[in-house]
Amino acid sequence: MDRIRTLIVDDEPLSRQGIRAVLEKDPEIQVLGEAADGLEALERIRADHPDLVFLDVQMPEMNGFDVLDALAPEELPLVVFVTAYDQYALNAFQVHALDYLLKPYEDERMLEALDHVKVQLRQKNGTHTTKRLLDMLDTTKGERNRTGRIMVRSGGRITFVRVDDVDWIEAQGDYVCLHTQGKKHLVREKISDMEAQLSPEHFLRIHRSTMINVSRIKEMQPLFHGEYSVMLQDGTRLTMSRSFRDKVFDRLTGAG
Repeated sequence: MDRIRTLIVDDEPLSRQGIRAVLEKDPEIQVLGEAADGLEALERIRADHPDLVFLDVQMPEMNGFDVLDALAPEELPLVVFVTAYDQYALNAFQVHALDYLLKPYEDERMLEALDHVKVQLRQKNGTHTTKRLLDMLDTTKGERNRTGRIMVRSGGRITFVRVDDVDWIEAQGDYVCLHTQGKKHLVREKISDMEAQLSPEHFLRIHRSTMINVSRIKEMQPLFHGEYSVMLQDGTRLTMSRSFRDKVFDRLTGAG
């Protein structure tokens, strides 16, 4: 088996040094380098195509999950997650049988994870591991987005929009357009999927093609056939369809 081409990603220099110290003692490992943040990690993964990444979960701006979300399935390497205590993340890793190191960890625990990776590579189980990783990212996306950010890809760049800054969301086929204080951001996501990812306490579907930030509602006026005109604080007028009316009113009055 060829040497395992490995990238270390962690925003803490001491943590990177500790991982490197263990890896460099293993003749089957080739350390490609290190990345100190998510954007650098994304660039290195796409440029170097590592077989394995030791990936810190908690990093500022672009965390480990964000890095993986930004990669296409065929770009995903094998991953050993590195995390401080985070019960939600740990549960996700355990449910999907993904390797992780819980800081602070002993070298023996890291060697166990490394042995597991070697077995997967020898047995060519990369496809199954990638599926488990994709399943984990899919099932945890809603919970992660509820922490406050939505990833936006545009022209090769990745930016993040704060959920609190979104005024309303408009469906455009397989995309949604985020309207944020006069700006627009296009995200490849169906509105039904976006709805599942956002907190129902803060965002409501008022039409099959429209969601609104509840805090932006200024007034509502009845129209015809049970529909309502919804005016936002910035003057934007949207239509609430009859089929969503009862659910919206139940939520706004606290009955839902």
